[in-house]
Amino acid sequence: MIAPSQPRRYRFTFGPWNISTGMDPFGPAVRKEVVFAAKIREYKKLGFDGVQFHDDDVVPADLGPVETRKGVAKVKKILDGEGLFCEFLAPRLWEHPKTIDGGFTANNPSERKYALERAKRTVDIANGLDCRDIVLWLAREGTYIREAKDPLASYERILEAVNALLAHDAHIRILGEMKPNEPMDQAYLPTPGHFLALCYRTSDPARCGVLIESAHSILAGLDPSDDMAYALWHKKLWSVHLNDQNGLKYDQDKTFGSVDLRRAFNQVWVLERGGYDGCIGLDVKAMRTTKQADQTRHLVNSRQMFLRLLEVARSVDVAKVEQYRSERNYEGLEMYILEKLMGK
Repeated sequence: MIAPSQPRRYRFTFGPWNISTGMDPFGPAVRKEVVFAAKIREYKKLGFDGVQFHDDDVVPADLGPVETRKGVAKVKKILDGEGLFCEFLAPRLWEHPKTIDGGFTANNPSERKYALERAKRTVDIANGLDCRDIVLWLAREGTYIREAKDPLASYERILEAVNALLAHDAHIRILGEMKPNEPMDQAYLPTPGHFLALCYRTSDPARCGVLIESAHSILAGLDPSDDMAYALWHKKLWSVHLNDQNGLKYDQDKTFGSVDLRRAFNQVWVLERGGYDGCIGLDVKAMRTTKQADQTRHLVNSRQMFLRLLEVARSVDVAKVEQYRSERNYEGLEMYILEKLMGK
């Protein structure tokens, strides 16, 4: 990897779902819901530049075409008024009664049709927000027991859905956001590498890439920085969701760098030296019992952690690193990095 000649300015984004009520599967909400417009007004105050959306963050999923266009125009006006842009749109296919058995890979043809039509509608919403990136988190494209679906047919159905979206609009890009499990026991295409392979089978590989989330890589037993580097090598890392994860548990969405500082550093180092030019997206949740007044601190802290680790990454002496490597002095290299992280 070659360090850029001029330091780049990164743009930061997050989704409105990251200002949450603190509800979990085992208990009630502990904070009051914040209305949509109030969430959007927080972005610039917190130092963020853009917004990530699910389709039904913008307008309800059951609105007709005319009402949908009006609702999208209203949200676009709010974004413009705040000086924000929309980074991506993602169809929320995992919470609807018609997608309990999966969206694109459901056994029921009518359910597959619903998933595809809703995804196409998401593309139309994106157009209304001057956005070209569509993120597919294939949350229920998997099984609880492997015999429940035909795996060969499932892979083909995912490919057909991606191709249908590419055909629906000649300007959009498709970004796969892969996760090995949860809510399904086992997912099809569980890692970014799996989706990258599918990209080259699509009707337009140049418009297919990935969004890599730190926690999702960790849940697959992989290092996020390696996943990011591999996607950068393919020139297909188009977005990231930075966060942290305490082991192979449920998807925790912890503040970036809060669990493993060195792992977080390596992600920043790869993005910086690999010439990543996308947004620094965050997918982080406040700790459940966080008070209402502090419900955005996790976002501020994650952004600050990225910027501080960016300073560390830019201070690394590349020549010294190469000397350690050439001498096979990995103990010395490790101590050099650890001292950098300790501010020495």
